[in-house]
Amino acid sequence: MNNKSFADKTKDSTTAGWINGFLGVAFFSGSMPATKAAVTYLPPVLLTMTRAGIAGILALCALLIFSKKWPKKNQMPSLLIVTLGAVLGFPLLSSWALEYITSARSLVFLGILPLTTAIFGVIRGGERPNLIFWLFAVLGTLIVIGYAIEQGGSGPLTGDIIMLSAVVVCGLGYAEGAKLSRELGGWQVISWALVISLPISIPSIYCLLPDTLSTVPTSAWIGVGYIALFSQFVGFVFWYRGLAQGGIATVGQLQLLQPFLGLTIAAIVLHEHVSPGMIGIMIGVITCVAASKKLAIRKPLPAEANKAP
Repeated sequence: MNNKSFADKTKDSTTAGWINGFLGVAFFSGSMPATKAAVTYLPPVLLTMTRAGIAGILALCALLIFSKKWPKKNQMPSLLIVTLGAVLGFPLLSSWALEYITSARSLVFLGILPLTTAIFGVIRGGERPNLIFWLFAVLGTLIVIGYAIEQGGSGPLTGDIIMLSAVVVCGLGYAEGAKLSRELGGWQVISWALVISLPISIPSIYCLLPDTLSTVPTSAWIGVGYIALFSQFVGFVFWYRGLAQGGIATVGQLQLLQPFLGLTIAAIVLHEHVSPGMIGIMIGVITCVAASKKLAIRKPLPAEANKAP
């Protein structure tokens, strides 16, 4: 017999949410470098449709293998928002922005992503984080932005505007997907969103594919493979589950680690220099994330509270 109180169940769910959320962020961390490597040789629209098409076929196979039924009618609007935000909107806008700015400068905007996700979690998910959470969320965001501005240098305003738009639509897609994950489960949300995109992605690939791909190097194809498999599909399975379990706003703060995990990957794979300043900033960000997890108490949603014994 399960005698766990609602508080204990919530604590277990929150811990699982942080674990799944961290795994999602770990997979996402290679997205910008991989996108940069691919978009150098492939147009942004073709790159976006290719990653969505490959991931969509994988998602369709998974749904068929597990015999999942088509989503309910009232779930379709949320799935469309996820498709437009996380499957098509952010990948297209971010790859487009990377034609104008460096991946280092894009860290400015990835640092804002946890805050936009939290805001949309309040608007769309009905969450109500406490004041302490908001203080650490803003502090962590400012730390990342300050470091990224210092390291990124100057860049064209066009790329900044496009990347800012990408972060906004991504935050909406994350929050909407997390809300729907409470009903469908994380892997089904991203899978159905990818399947919905197939009537757009597959014909687009056919129309946009150039006559020859011989000039595209292996490194670019590796980038395409990474963002299609890990950034667009596997990462979202863990990410949406984590947001649904631990809270959109709270677990969303793990995104503050994404820029630094990405730089760590770059240092290991590309042998890029990691400065002592970066290590110090990373410690500061981890402290903010840990504080928001420990001190920001998640208020149960009405449906959850009603299940309490």
